Amino acid sequence: MEEEAIIDVEHLTKDYGHGRGVFDVTIHVHKGECFGYLGPNGAGKSTTIRHIMGFSKPQKGSIKVFGIESFGHTDEILGKVGYLPGEVALPSGLTGWEFLHMMQGLRGPANDAMLKRLLETFELDPSGSTKRMSLGVKRKLAVVAAFMNDPEVLVLDEPTSGLDPLMQRRFIDFVLEEKARGKTILISSHIFSEVDAMCDTITIIKDGIHVSTIKASDFKNSDSKRFLVSFTTTAEKERFIRENQNYKTTSKTPTDLELDFPKASSSEVISTLAHYDFTKFNEIQFSLESYFMTFYKENKAFGGLEGIKGGATHE
Repeated sequence: MEEEAIIDVEHLTKDYGHGRGVFDVTIHVHKGECFGYLGPNGAGKSTTIRHIMGFSKPQKGSIKVFGIESFGHTDEILGKVGYLPGEVALPSGLTGWEFLHMMQGLRGPANDAMLKRLLETFELDPSGSTKRMSLGVKRKLAVVAAFMNDPEVLVLDEPTSGLDPLMQRRFIDFVLEEKARGKTILISSHIFSEVDAMCDTITIIKDGIHVSTIKASDFKNSDSKRFLVSFTTTAEKERFIRENQNYKTTSKTPTDLELDFPKASSSEVISTLAHYDFTKFNEIQFSLESYFMTFYKENKAFGGLEGIKGGATHE
């Protein structure tokens, strides 16, 4: 019997109109798992997280954290969960230290050892005024606030936005250390590399709709191979397809063909291709990015790959 989820979202729907919102989203995050919630800006990731934290009431569906309905129990959830919002809005008139002390008061007993470790890891001096802090420093302060009480569960919305590349790498390493300690972590992101580096399970969301959930091990340890074969003529490609119907093939151009086969069949496939005229035979590496783009390849609204890989905007 499967262990009960720590974060349990069942058929969440919140329709803001004009195609905005989330629609029948179901995700389950289990103890000790790092769960990636992947999609471009505006896909519905932050909307889902706001419901998980109890900030919004769903129109349909159920959202539970530790078996507790989220809406109406935000204070209780914040006492148990380290939360990093996508948009960091710090109160003015406070120093960084005063902000951290305020958050410790809201989230339970302080963990001075963890706080010291975080300040050193992210090279943060919280003595300055929050009003005069740069975006990067504000983000580091929010990261420290999320982790400093050493919570067992963390909900992190676009956590590396605003961090420079060095701090992004440190953040990933830090999360991996916390994951090794048994923490349960939900990370929303539009950056393939960080989801790929940290997450065990990945849900892809498109236009507010849950389109796929996969285990990272499924594509990292795939038993299949995919090659692009460029034949000399269309007729030669069609002859290969006709004579080898036991292979899974996908036509890409009049002369190009994608060929999928088990790794164990590699020698057999190469021997078979030797009987045909072709100019190229290149392996297509299966990755999270390539898998993701199978759902988005027809969608140009967010600007292609750059809409996923870069930028620091939020939903």
